[in-house]
Amino acid sequence: MENIKIKKMKRHYLPFEKPLKDLDFEIEKLTTSESDSKQLKDLIVERENLEKEIFADLSPWETVQLARHPNRPYTLDYINAWCDNFTELHGDKAFSDDNAVVAGIGIIEGMKVAIIGQQKGRNTKDNIFRNFGMMKPEGYRKALRVMKLAEKFKLPIITLIDTPGADPGIGAEERGQGYAIANNLFEMASIKTQILSIVIGEGASGGALGIGLCDKMIMLENTWFSVISPEGCASILWKDSSKAPEAAKSLKLTPKDLMEHDICNMIVYEPSGGAHRHFDSTADILKETILSEIKELQKNLSNDFLESRVSRYDKLGVFRED
Repeated sequence: MENIKIKKMKRHYLPFEKPLKDLDFEIEKLTTSESDSKQLKDLIVERENLEKEIFADLSPWETVQLARHPNRPYTLDYINAWCDNFTELHGDKAFSDDNAVVAGIGIIEGMKVAIIGQQKGRNTKDNIFRNFGMMKPEGYRKALRVMKLAEKFKLPIITLIDTPGADPGIGAEERGQGYAIANNLFEMASIKTQILSIVIGEGASGGALGIGLCDKMIMLENTWFSVISPEGCASILWKDSSKAPEAAKSLKLTPKDLMEHDICNMIVYEPSGGAHRHFDSTADILKETILSEIKELQKNLSNDFLESRVSRYDKLGVFRED
């Protein structure tokens, strides 16, 4: 399924992608003018090689930039690509709805699943509507409501993580932001159905963890997951947010770093150039991975699978007894 909205967006280049810009311009010019086909083929090959070279050795800070790319696919893009049918559910049955999170029941290749994912906007108006992907307490309660529904009907749960953090506003604090996140962690530890969490963009702090406790965590190649953003870390440690690249390196927030610490269980590699350049391919790869991993989790479903979920987190981190 093609994603028209992504394809129509203006192409944006990150600083390290700039060498590709001139080549793209020349290729587009030759394509529209129907000029020398050999020259066009040579330029395409040159571009492919340059792209592979650029993306072969990204720094942690460049990975953070890619995760935030304005053309990167969001939760609804994946839902539209994967689901034959999706029914979105709204509200937390206590206060209000939260547009920063999409939650509902969908069908992927005949498999019924619950999908919960953070959603950003494509422009200023959409970002205000979506609160830049920052969930409020009612968002975490809505997510938990759908998880409980999935548990009742024995549906696997898929959570898609892409947030700069939980909403830090006064209103969110007044309505119990910290409690809402903590309660989700408590409840998710004992939900009796499979939980598969996938980081599709940014995974910042408790805002991500509030829907991220799971049986298996998958990360797309160009994403990050950390207790704090690089800018926030740099501001605290050095009182200088411009040191974010240095902080990104120290935080060990890339999928490869997190695999070493058993926080991430699997990396799904994106086509060269990233998900923002090759959405259809990325969506297909991720869909096949989801179907395969859910079937694997269902195979291993037993009376002690909740103990396995909790023990996964018990093993994390390092401590020393004096």
